[in-house]
Amino acid sequence: MDVLDQSVRVNFRFPVHFTTGLFDPANLVLRGVTAVPSDPAPADAVVVVDAGVRDAHPNLLSHIASYFAAHDDALRLAAPPLVLPGGEVAKNDPAHLQALHALIHDAALCRHSYVIAIGGGAMLDVAGYAAATAHRGIRLIRVPTTVLSQDDSALGVKNGVNAFGKKNYFGTFAPPFAVLNDFAFLGTLEQRDWLAGLAEAVKAALIRDASFFAELETLAPRLVARDQAAMERVVRRSAAIHLSHIANGGDPFELGESRPLDFGHWAAHRLEQLTEHRLRHGEAVAIGVALDTTYACLTGSLAAGEWRRVIDLFLALDLPLAVPELLDHADEPDHPMSVLRGLEEFREHLGGRLTVMLLEGIGSAFDVHEIRTEVMIRSIGLLMRIHAARSSGVAADDVQIPALARGPS
Repeated sequence: MDVLDQSVRVNFRFPVHFTTGLFDPANLVLRGVTAVPSDPAPADAVVVVDAGVRDAHPNLLSHIASYFAAHDDALRLAAPPLVLPGGEVAKNDPAHLQALHALIHDAALCRHSYVIAIGGGAMLDVAGYAAATAHRGIRLIRVPTTVLSQDDSALGVKNGVNAFGKKNYFGTFAPPFAVLNDFAFLGTLEQRDWLAGLAEAVKAALIRDASFFAELETLAPRLVARDQAAMERVVRRSAAIHLSHIANGGDPFELGESRPLDFGHWAAHRLEQLTEHRLRHGEAVAIGVALDTTYACLTGSLAAGEWRRVIDLFLALDLPLAVPELLDHADEPDHPMSVLRGLEEFREHLGGRLTVMLLEGIGSAFDVHEIRTEVMIRSIGLLMRIHAARSSGVAADDVQIPALARGPS
Protein backbone atom coordinates (compact mmCIF):
# COMPACT_ATOMS: atom_id res chain seq x y z
CA MET A 1 0.00 0.00 0.00
CA ASP A 2 1.17 3.51 -0.82
CA VAL A 3 0.23 5.61 2.23
CA LEU A 4 1.29 8.98 3.58
CA ASP A 5 0.34 9.04 7.26
CA GLN A 6 -0.29 12.62 8.36
CA SER A 7 -0.47 13.72 11.99
CA VAL A 8 -1.51 17.24 13.01
CA ARG A 9 -1.34 18.61 16.54
CA VAL A 10 -3.07 21.88 17.43
CA ASN A 11 -3.02 23.43 20.90
CA PHE A 12 -5.69 25.86 22.05
CA ARG A 13 -5.43 28.25 24.98
CA PHE A 14 -8.03 30.75 26.11
CA PRO A 15 -8.47 32.73 29.32
CA VAL A 16 -11.62 32.78 31.44
CA HIS A 17 -11.85 36.04 33.38
CA PHE A 18 -14.10 36.81 36.34
CA THR A 19 -14.86 40.49 36.79
CA THR A 20 -17.57 43.05 37.55
CA GLY A 21 -18.43 46.01 35.35
CA LEU A 22 -16.78 44.78 32.16
CA PHE A 23 -17.82 47.84 30.14
CA ASP A 24 -16.72 50.41 32.69
CA PRO A 25 -13.94 52.30 30.85
CA ALA A 26 -11.75 51.86 33.95
CA ASN A 27 -12.02 48.06 33.60
CA LEU A 28 -9.12 46.92 31.41
CA VAL A 29 -10.08 43.24 31.03
CA LEU A 30 -11.55 43.50 27.51
CA ARG A 31 -8.78 45.80 26.32
CA GLY A 32 -6.15 43.51 27.76
CA VAL A 33 -7.62 40.39 26.16
CA THR A 34 -7.66 41.93 22.68
CA ALA A 35 -4.30 43.70 22.88
CA VAL A 36 -1.65 42.37 20.48
CA PRO A 37 1.74 43.90 21.35
CA SER A 38 3.13 43.17 17.89
CA ASP A 39 0.29 45.01 16.14
CA PRO A 40 -0.32 48.58 17.35
CA ALA A 41 -3.36 49.12 15.10
CA PRO A 42 -6.80 49.05 16.76
CA ALA A 43 -8.60 45.72 16.46
CA ASP A 44 -11.94 45.68 14.66
CA ALA A 45 -14.89 44.17 16.51
CA VAL A 46 -18.62 43.71 16.19
CA VAL A 47 -20.90 43.20 19.17
CA VAL A 48 -24.05 41.09 19.32
CA VAL A 49 -26.33 41.48 22.33
CA ASP A 50 -29.08 39.25 23.69
CA ALA A 51 -32.34 41.24 23.61
CA GLY A 52 -33.24 40.12 27.12
CA VAL A 53 -29.92 41.40 28.42
CA ARG A 54 -30.42 44.71 26.62
CA ASP A 55 -33.86 45.08 28.19
CA ALA A 56 -32.58 44.24 31.68
CA HIS A 57 -29.68 46.67 31.30
CA PRO A 58 -31.11 49.68 29.40
CA ASN A 59 -27.78 51.55 29.43
CA LEU A 60 -25.73 48.61 28.13
CA LEU A 61 -25.48 49.79 24.52
CA SER A 62 -24.36 53.26 25.56
CA HIS A 63 -21.84 51.73 27.98
CA ILE A 64 -20.44 49.61 25.14
CA ALA A 65 -20.10 52.71 22.94
CA SER A 66 -18.39 54.60 25.76
CA TYR A 67 -15.96 51.76 26.37
CA PHE A 68 -14.91 51.59 22.73
CA ALA A 69 -14.59 55.39 22.60
CA ALA A 70 -12.37 55.38 25.69
CA HIS A 71 -10.14 52.66 24.21
CA ASP A 72 -10.21 53.64 20.54
CA ASP A 73 -6.44 53.30 20.33
CA ALA A 74 -6.89 49.55 20.87
CA LEU A 75 -10.44 48.69 19.78
CA ARG A 76 -12.68 49.88 16.96
CA LEU A 77 -16.41 49.19 16.86
CA ALA A 78 -16.85 48.28 13.20
CA ALA A 79 -20.66 48.48 13.25
CA PRO A 80 -23.44 49.36 15.67
CA PRO A 81 -24.26 46.49 18.07
CA LEU A 82 -26.72 43.92 16.74
CA VAL A 83 -29.52 42.90 19.11
CA LEU A 84 -30.88 39.36 18.68
CA PRO A 85 -33.49 37.37 20.62
CA GLY A 86 -32.23 35.20 23.44
CA GLY A 87 -33.29 31.68 24.33
CA GLU A 88 -33.88 28.81 21.94
CA VAL A 89 -35.72 31.03 19.46
CA ALA A 90 -32.30 32.40 18.51
CA LYS A 91 -31.16 28.87 17.62
CA ASN A 92 -34.37 27.80 15.91
CA ASP A 93 -34.74 30.60 13.33
CA PRO A 94 -32.05 30.69 10.60
CA ALA A 95 -32.79 34.39 10.06
CA HIS A 96 -30.84 35.27 13.21
CA LEU A 97 -27.78 33.36 12.01
CA GLN A 98 -28.07 35.08 8.63
CA ALA A 99 -28.23 38.48 10.31
CA LEU A 100 -25.01 37.71 12.16
CA HIS A 101 -23.25 36.55 9.01
CA ALA A 102 -24.38 39.74 7.28
CA LEU A 103 -23.07 41.86 10.16
CA ILE A 104 -19.66 40.18 9.96
CA HIS A 105 -19.56 40.52 6.17
CA ASP A 106 -20.73 44.13 5.99
CA ALA A 107 -18.24 45.17 8.69
CA ALA A 108 -15.46 43.63 6.55
CA LEU A 109 -14.05 41.70 9.48
CA CYS A 110 -10.93 39.63 8.94
CA ARG A 111 -9.85 36.50 10.81
CA HIS A 112 -7.97 38.65 13.35
CA SER A 113 -11.09 40.68 14.14
CA TYR A 114 -13.46 39.94 17.02
CA VAL A 115 -17.07 38.94 17.45
CA ILE A 116 -18.05 39.90 21.00
CA ALA A 117 -21.21 38.04 22.03
CA ILE A 118 -23.09 39.17 25.14
CA GLY A 119 -25.93 36.97 26.34
CA GLY A 120 -27.17 33.62 27.55
CA GLY A 121 -26.00 30.25 26.34
CA ALA A 122 -28.38 29.95 23.38
CA MET A 123 -27.41 33.29 21.89
CA LEU A 124 -23.73 32.54 22.49
CA ASP A 125 -24.20 29.30 20.56
CA VAL A 126 -25.54 31.16 17.52
CA ALA A 127 -22.84 33.82 17.68
CA GLY A 128 -20.17 31.15 18.04
CA TYR A 129 -21.48 29.24 15.03
CA ALA A 130 -21.53 32.43 12.95
CA ALA A 131 -18.00 33.39 14.02
CA ALA A 132 -16.65 29.88 13.37
CA THR A 133 -18.12 29.68 9.86
CA ALA A 134 -17.25 33.18 8.61
CA HIS A 135 -13.78 33.12 6.99
CA ARG A 136 -13.53 29.61 8.56
CA GLY A 137 -13.11 31.28 11.92
CA ILE A 138 -13.14 34.76 13.42
CA ARG A 139 -12.03 35.35 17.01
CA LEU A 140 -14.97 34.92 19.38
CA ILE A 141 -15.16 36.58 22.79
CA ARG A 142 -17.99 35.22 24.90
CA VAL A 143 -19.55 37.45 27.55
CA PRO A 144 -22.03 35.08 29.25
CA THR A 145 -24.79 36.74 31.25
CA THR A 146 -26.60 33.85 32.97
CA VAL A 147 -25.60 31.45 35.73
CA LEU A 148 -25.81 28.52 33.33
CA SER A 149 -23.64 30.15 30.66
CA GLN A 150 -21.06 31.39 33.17
CA ASP A 151 -20.72 28.09 35.04
CA ASP A 152 -21.00 25.75 32.04
CA SER A 153 -22.02 26.44 28.46
CA ALA A 154 -19.76 29.39 27.62
CA LEU A 155 -16.68 27.47 28.73
CA GLY A 156 -16.66 24.73 26.11
CA VAL A 157 -15.50 24.47 22.52
CA LYS A 158 -18.89 23.75 20.94
CA ASN A 159 -21.24 26.06 19.03
CA GLY A 160 -24.52 25.14 17.41
CA VAL A 161 -27.97 25.90 16.08
CA ASN A 162 -31.08 23.75 16.00
CA ALA A 163 -32.52 22.12 12.88
CA PHE A 164 -34.98 19.38 11.93
CA GLY A 165 -36.50 19.65 15.39
CA LYS A 166 -33.21 18.54 16.97
CA LYS A 167 -31.00 20.48 19.35
CA ASN A 168 -27.59 21.55 17.98
CA TYR A 169 -27.99 19.58 14.75
CA PHE A 170 -25.68 22.04 12.98
CA GLY A 171 -22.56 23.02 14.86
CA THR A 172 -18.83 23.43 15.09
CA PHE A 173 -15.99 22.67 17.46
CA ALA A 174 -14.26 26.04 17.76
CA PRO A 175 -12.77 27.30 21.04
CA PRO A 176 -13.44 30.92 21.99
CA PHE A 177 -10.66 33.48 22.02
CA ALA A 178 -11.67 34.38 25.58
CA VAL A 179 -14.56 34.09 28.05
CA LEU A 180 -15.32 37.15 30.18
CA ASN A 181 -17.65 36.44 33.10
CA ASP A 182 -19.15 39.69 34.41
CA PHE A 183 -20.94 38.93 37.68
CA ALA A 184 -22.91 42.19 37.46
CA PHE A 185 -25.16 40.63 34.81
CA LEU A 186 -26.43 37.96 37.22
CA GLY A 187 -28.18 40.41 39.51
CA THR A 188 -31.02 41.10 37.05
CA LEU A 189 -31.86 37.46 36.32
CA GLU A 190 -35.35 36.20 37.10
CA GLN A 191 -35.38 33.80 40.03
CA ARG A 192 -36.14 30.94 37.67
CA ASP A 193 -33.00 31.61 35.60
CA TRP A 194 -30.89 32.31 38.69
CA LEU A 195 -31.69 28.81 39.97
CA ALA A 196 -31.82 26.90 36.67
CA GLY A 197 -28.13 27.41 36.00
CA LEU A 198 -27.28 25.64 39.24
CA ALA A 199 -28.31 22.30 37.69
CA GLU A 200 -25.09 22.25 35.68
CA ALA A 201 -23.07 22.90 38.84
CA VAL A 202 -24.82 19.98 40.55
CA LYS A 203 -24.10 17.83 37.50
CA ALA A 204 -20.40 18.72 37.57
CA ALA A 205 -20.18 17.99 41.28
CA LEU A 206 -21.92 14.64 40.92
CA ILE A 207 -19.53 13.30 38.30
CA ARG A 208 -16.30 14.93 39.45
CA ASP A 209 -16.24 16.47 42.95
CA ALA A 210 -17.98 15.09 46.03
CA SER A 211 -16.72 17.94 48.21
CA PHE A 212 -18.30 20.48 45.87
CA PHE A 213 -21.58 18.59 46.10
CA ALA A 214 -21.42 18.83 49.90
CA GLU A 215 -20.72 22.55 49.60
CA LEU A 216 -23.77 22.97 47.37
CA GLU A 217 -25.87 21.24 50.02
CA THR A 218 -24.62 23.76 52.57
CA LEU A 219 -25.04 26.78 50.30
CA ALA A 220 -28.51 25.86 48.98
CA PRO A 221 -30.50 28.20 51.31
CA ARG A 222 -28.20 31.12 50.50
CA LEU A 223 -28.41 30.42 46.78
CA VAL A 224 -32.21 30.36 46.83
CA ALA A 225 -32.12 33.63 48.78
CA ARG A 226 -29.99 35.17 45.98
CA ASP A 227 -26.82 35.57 47.98
CA GLN A 228 -24.46 37.05 45.37
CA ALA A 229 -21.26 35.97 47.11
CA ALA A 230 -22.48 32.37 47.34
CA MET A 231 -23.43 32.37 43.65
CA GLU A 232 -20.07 33.79 42.59
CA ARG A 233 -18.32 31.05 44.56
CA VAL A 234 -20.43 28.34 42.90
CA VAL A 235 -19.94 29.77 39.41
CA ARG A 236 -16.17 29.91 39.82
CA ARG A 237 -15.89 26.36 41.15
CA SER A 238 -18.26 24.88 38.59
CA ALA A 239 -16.37 26.69 35.84
CA ALA A 240 -13.09 25.29 37.11
CA ILE A 241 -14.45 21.72 37.08
CA HIS A 242 -15.81 22.11 33.55
CA LEU A 243 -12.57 23.63 32.27
CA SER A 244 -10.47 20.92 33.92
CA HIS A 245 -12.54 18.19 32.33
CA ILE A 246 -12.45 19.81 28.89
CA ALA A 247 -8.67 20.20 29.09
CA ASN A 248 -7.81 16.92 30.78
CA GLY A 249 -10.66 14.60 29.90
CA GLY A 250 -8.87 13.46 26.79
CA ASP A 251 -11.64 14.14 24.27
CA PRO A 252 -12.51 17.87 23.98
CA PHE A 253 -13.63 17.46 20.37
CA GLU A 254 -15.76 14.40 21.12
CA LEU A 255 -14.10 11.86 18.86
CA GLY A 256 -14.99 9.01 21.22
CA GLU A 257 -18.28 7.86 22.73
CA SER A 258 -18.21 9.00 26.36
CA ARG A 259 -19.54 12.45 27.28
CA PRO A 260 -19.26 12.95 31.04
CA LEU A 261 -20.43 16.58 30.84
CA ASP A 262 -23.58 15.37 29.11
CA PHE A 263 -24.68 13.45 32.20
CA GLY A 264 -28.49 13.61 32.27
CA HIS A 265 -28.66 15.36 28.91
CA TRP A 266 -30.27 12.63 26.80
CA ALA A 267 -33.54 13.24 28.64
CA ALA A 268 -32.90 16.97 29.09
CA HIS A 269 -32.61 17.66 25.37
CA ARG A 270 -35.67 15.52 24.66
CA LEU A 271 -37.74 17.30 27.33
CA GLU A 272 -36.81 20.68 25.91
CA GLN A 273 -38.26 19.54 22.58
CA LEU A 274 -41.37 17.96 24.11
CA THR A 275 -42.17 21.08 26.16
CA GLU A 276 -41.46 23.33 23.14
CA HIS A 277 -38.75 24.92 25.29
CA ARG A 278 -41.14 25.84 28.06
CA LEU A 279 -38.47 24.26 30.23
CA ARG A 280 -35.26 26.18 30.63
CA HIS A 281 -32.19 24.11 29.70
CA GLY A 282 -31.04 24.03 33.31
CA GLU A 283 -34.46 22.87 34.51
CA ALA A 284 -34.42 20.09 31.91
CA VAL A 285 -30.91 19.10 33.06
CA ALA A 286 -32.13 18.88 36.66
CA ILE A 287 -34.85 16.45 35.59
CA GLY A 288 -32.45 14.47 33.38
CA VAL A 289 -29.85 14.15 36.13
CA ALA A 290 -32.51 13.18 38.67
CA LEU A 291 -33.83 10.56 36.25
CA ASP A 292 -30.48 8.93 35.54
CA THR A 293 -29.58 9.09 39.24
CA THR A 294 -32.82 7.30 40.09
CA TYR A 295 -32.13 4.69 37.41
CA ALA A 296 -28.66 4.13 38.84
CA CYS A 297 -30.17 3.52 42.26
CA LEU A 298 -32.88 1.17 40.99
CA THR A 299 -30.30 -0.88 39.11
CA GLY A 300 -28.07 -1.15 42.14
CA SER A 301 -25.05 0.96 41.25
CA LEU A 302 -25.88 3.90 43.57
CA ALA A 303 -26.72 3.63 47.25
CA ALA A 304 -30.22 4.77 48.26
CA GLY A 305 -28.79 7.28 50.75
CA GLU A 306 -26.78 9.02 48.06
CA TRP A 307 -29.78 9.01 45.72
CA ARG A 308 -31.77 10.77 48.45
CA ARG A 309 -29.05 13.42 48.80
CA VAL A 310 -29.29 14.21 45.09
CA ILE A 311 -33.07 14.45 45.15
CA ASP A 312 -33.02 16.53 48.35
CA LEU A 313 -30.52 18.99 46.84
CA PHE A 314 -32.66 19.56 43.76
CA LEU A 315 -35.66 20.10 46.03
CA ALA A 316 -33.69 22.49 48.23
CA LEU A 317 -32.63 24.47 45.15
CA ASP A 318 -36.26 24.67 44.01
CA LEU A 319 -35.48 22.88 40.76
CA PRO A 320 -38.01 20.62 39.03
CA LEU A 321 -37.85 16.85 39.19
CA ALA A 322 -40.55 16.12 36.60
CA VAL A 323 -43.01 17.58 34.12
CA PRO A 324 -46.07 15.87 32.61
CA GLU A 325 -44.22 15.30 29.34
CA LEU A 326 -41.82 13.02 31.18
CA LEU A 327 -44.60 10.49 31.76
CA ASP A 328 -46.55 10.92 28.51
CA HIS A 329 -46.11 7.78 26.39
CA ALA A 330 -43.20 6.69 28.57
CA ASP A 331 -44.39 3.08 28.24
CA GLU A 332 -44.29 3.42 24.43
CA PRO A 333 -40.58 4.00 23.73
CA ASP A 334 -41.13 4.31 19.96
CA HIS A 335 -43.95 6.84 20.24
CA PRO A 336 -42.93 10.20 18.66
CA MET A 337 -43.85 11.98 21.92
CA SER A 338 -42.05 9.58 24.27
CA VAL A 339 -39.12 10.90 26.25
CA LEU A 340 -37.38 7.56 25.67
CA ARG A 341 -36.94 8.49 22.00
CA GLY A 342 -34.23 10.74 23.38
CA LEU A 343 -31.94 7.76 23.89
CA GLU A 344 -31.69 7.06 20.16
CA GLU A 345 -31.34 10.76 19.36
CA PHE A 346 -28.52 10.93 21.90
CA ARG A 347 -26.78 7.92 20.36
CA GLU A 348 -27.10 9.42 16.89
CA HIS A 349 -25.79 12.80 18.04
CA LEU A 350 -22.77 11.29 19.78
CA GLY A 351 -22.05 8.62 17.19
CA GLY A 352 -21.29 4.93 17.64
CA ARG A 353 -22.82 3.00 20.52
CA LEU A 354 -25.27 4.45 22.97
CA THR A 355 -23.18 5.68 25.91
CA VAL A 356 -24.92 6.97 29.04
CA MET A 357 -23.11 8.02 32.20
CA LEU A 358 -24.44 6.77 35.53
CA LEU A 359 -23.38 7.36 39.12
CA GLU A 360 -21.76 4.79 41.35
CA GLY A 361 -21.30 7.36 44.08
CA ILE A 362 -21.40 11.11 44.51
CA GLY A 363 -18.33 12.33 42.65
CA SER A 364 -17.84 9.03 40.81
CA ALA A 365 -19.44 7.91 37.54
CA PHE A 366 -19.15 5.21 34.90
CA ASP A 367 -20.50 4.54 31.39
CA VAL A 368 -23.12 2.03 30.31
CA HIS A 369 -24.10 1.13 26.75
CA GLU A 370 -27.58 -0.22 27.36
CA ILE A 371 -30.59 1.15 29.23
CA ARG A 372 -33.22 -1.22 30.59
CA THR A 373 -36.47 0.31 29.42
CA GLU A 374 -38.66 -1.16 32.16
CA VAL A 375 -36.36 0.22 34.88
CA MET A 376 -36.24 3.66 33.27
CA ILE A 377 -40.05 3.67 33.17
CA ARG A 378 -40.09 2.84 36.91
CA SER A 379 -37.61 5.67 37.48
CA ILE A 380 -39.94 8.07 35.70
CA GLY A 381 -42.84 6.88 37.83
CA LEU A 382 -40.89 7.49 41.03
CA LEU A 383 -39.98 11.05 40.02
CA MET A 384 -43.59 11.72 39.06
CA ARG A 385 -44.74 10.62 42.52
CA ILE A 386 -42.26 12.98 44.19
CA HIS A 387 -43.36 15.74 41.81
CA ALA A 388 -47.03 15.13 42.68
CA ALA A 389 -46.30 15.32 46.40
CA ARG A 390 -44.41 18.55 45.93
CA SER A 391 -47.17 20.05 43.73
CA SER A 392 -49.76 19.32 46.40
CA GLY A 393 -48.23 22.03 48.57
CA VAL A 394 -45.92 19.92 50.68
CA ALA A 395 -42.83 21.92 51.64
CA ALA A 396 -39.62 20.71 50.00
CA ASP A 397 -38.07 19.74 53.32
CA ASP A 398 -41.14 17.68 54.20
CA VAL A 399 -41.43 15.65 51.00
CA GLN A 400 -41.36 12.00 51.93
CA ILE A 401 -39.21 10.07 49.50
CA PRO A 402 -40.82 6.71 48.73
CA ALA A 403 -38.81 3.63 49.58
CA LEU A 404 -36.99 2.20 46.57
CA ALA A 405 -37.94 -1.20 45.32
CA ARG A 406 -34.87 -2.15 43.37
CA GLY A 407 -34.83 -4.46 40.45
CA PRO A 408 -31.92 -6.81 39.81
CA SER A 409 -28.64 -4.99 39.16
